[in-house]
Amino acid sequence: MAQPSNIEVLNRYKVAPPEGSVPPTSLPLSFFDFPWLPAIPMKRLFFYYHPYPTHHFIQTVIPTLKTSLSLTLQHFFPFAANLIFPSKPQIPHILYVHGDSVEFTVAESTADFTHLTADYSKDVKDLRPLVPELPSARDLDDGSRAVPLIAIQVTILPCHGFSIGVIFHHVAADGRAFHHLIKSWASICRTGGFLEEPEPIHERVGIEDTHGLEKIFLNQWWDLTNWESKQVQDKKPNLDIYNDFVKATIKLGQAQIHNLKNWVSKEYKNELAMTHTSTFVVICSLIWVCLLESQSTVISYRGNEDEDKLCYFIFSADCRNRYGFSIPTSYFGNCLAFCFVSLNLNELVGELGFVQAMKAIGSKIKELEDGALKGAEKWMLSGKEIMELAYHVVIVGASPYFGVYKTDFGLGKLKKTEVVHVGEQGVISLADSRDEEGGIEVGLALPKDQMDNFNVIFRQYLELK
Repeated sequence: MAQPSNIEVLNRYKVAPPEGSVPPTSLPLSFFDFPWLPAIPMKRLFFYYHPYPTHHFIQTVIPTLKTSLSLTLQHFFPFAANLIFPSKPQIPHILYVHGDSVEFTVAESTADFTHLTADYSKDVKDLRPLVPELPSARDLDDGSRAVPLIAIQVTILPCHGFSIGVIFHHVAADGRAFHHLIKSWASICRTGGFLEEPEPIHERVGIEDTHGLEKIFLNQWWDLTNWESKQVQDKKPNLDIYNDFVKATIKLGQAQIHNLKNWVSKEYKNELAMTHTSTFVVICSLIWVCLLESQSTVISYRGNEDEDKLCYFIFSADCRNRYGFSIPTSYFGNCLAFCFVSLNLNELVGELGFVQAMKAIGSKIKELEDGALKGAEKWMLSGKEIMELAYHVVIVGASPYFGVYKTDFGLGKLKKTEVVHVGEQGVISLADSRDEEGGIEVGLALPKDQMDNFNVIFRQYLELK
């Protein structure tokens, strides 16, 4: 166990797009954005090896990071803007005006770089100080409420490395759009000002609200929250309940994934004859079952009336240029369909639990071909009800298709990335592998005893193949 570390804030800056590069702009929310209004903030860490002292880093690296971020924000101005909550019945929107900026914090930590970038279990509390808080909302002259959408913290771990911690509001962008921003920042930093990534598209092109979802979601948002309440708009999640969690990275190599898929196809050929058995389905099913079986309480539920308690697996599907949408890949915003999968507890922890999970997740993916917006009017209400009533919930909070380990600031290869909100409300993360093409990294955060159980059960499943 690593020793407790101290963190000291060295400076706070306001980084804005270059003067005059972005005109005042109001950007409407689409129906894809509205379901994310009540979401917890997203938190991502990037670790880089950099064996230099603090004063060297501040003199040589910080100016470059700040300048390149400024140049990047002229292309990705919504993140320098604010989410505006006007009085009802006016509609929330993103507004950029001259002077808007991103809070950029520089800090120094005594934490152990090797420990922080390890795959083994470590306290969730070790990672949290490396990610900033979102700045507080403020009142505008017209009575509206302005909510910042992103904050960035660079933490120096002297003579070892540094981290870039980002917190952002999902209503502004989904994972693909967020990593478009980060990779663009990295390319401008690496090349000295040249944007190698495609220009983001902010216009709501290709998003036709044929189902009237904007009005439905807006009415549900008004009903589910006290719209006028500053407490609601400023509400921050209580993270104390996760203080005893440990965070670990489970790695699956390409050969392991291949063998696992072959074993499943051979062992359960008849049961899975019509099932979509992609890498995503196989890994998600395995993680779902292992998470449930790792809970000591599962043992007490077997054989009694509580076995019919519902367990949910929730993931999202990118709709860019898919499922009937003509939305370009470089579209900046949210473009995700919600997918809710449910099974009874006894179906998942039984002998064929893994197979049942695969059939359920695979069927949900196949349903997307008939329309990604089928049942979309219930997305917000379903999410609320599930979090309140379900026995067990797993939410996939990131994708291996983001290619996160290709994020190159010109300061060395990315050593490790962490999704810090993993564990909160049942979130897990998936990422590409830093070690080999085709590998997968799974991020988990659990109570220590459950993490130990999970590792044992997970290894047992891998040994079956």
